[in-house]
Amino acid sequence: MKEGDLKAGFLLLMAFIIYYKEVSIMNDIEKLKKIIELNDNIVFFGGAGVSTESDIPDFRSANGVFNVKLNRHFTPEQLVSRTMFVKYPVDFFDFYKKHLVHPNAKPNRAHFYLADLENQGKLKAVITQNIDTLHEQAGSKNVLKLHGSVDSNYCTKCKSFYNLEDFLAKNEEIPSCDKCGGVIKPYVTLYEEELDMAVFNAAINFIERAEVLIIGGTSLSVYPAANLLHYFRGKYLVVINKSSTPQDNMADLVINEKIGEVFSKLEEGLGDV
Repeated sequence: MKEGDLKAGFLLLMAFIIYYKEVSIMNDIEKLKKIIELNDNIVFFGGAGVSTESDIPDFRSANGVFNVKLNRHFTPEQLVSRTMFVKYPVDFFDFYKKHLVHPNAKPNRAHFYLADLENQGKLKAVITQNIDTLHEQAGSKNVLKLHGSVDSNYCTKCKSFYNLEDFLAKNEEIPSCDKCGGVIKPYVTLYEEELDMAVFNAAINFIERAEVLIIGGTSLSVYPAANLLHYFRGKYLVVINKSSTPQDNMADLVINEKIGEVFSKLEEGLGDV
């Protein structure tokens, strides 16, 4: 067989694989569309992949920081830990403001689609591991934030509240309270800290009662949040994520695509993925 024939055969095979994948995804989106149409008690559980489509990178993809004074390298996880906040606050706040706060980010198609589902009365709650405010900006009302929010900050001494704008207006290396001089801490759950159990228990309650649980943009690798899906007793478990997750075998439907693109196709009535 000539080299040209081999190349043509390879290109034909690749075209068939791409076509088959597109048809398969379209069929999966049609299945998801029917699931959503036939059920009125839906809960969404999302992670970093929902926000990355708004150009908010996963902070764990950062390189970390080398501290010259201590002659050691800190990983992203170490930099947003309770230990770092207490012992090395300058490094903590520098990393936090650079990699976890994105005041100019805007909601994407996933955020708007979920807000619309809630407005229709179908979506009962958005449960998110993200700390941004994009769901709220898109119009979602019932948002359970497992890891807190960048928009809430408080003085560790007098408990005075500071929104994100006020917090970012602080030019000190360690932001301090106007009233008492105490350190202002973001109301986010750091590594080594416990989750807000009131929020966590509310999330369990919604998931236990849901007919449909849609998991999107998360690898389900962050605990204890990832344990939430074990409380689901409903009819349909749907996983939408670019890569596979450890819980794919538990799902009734798995779509390995960007969540914003999937929701966009639902709005458009299928079409090309």
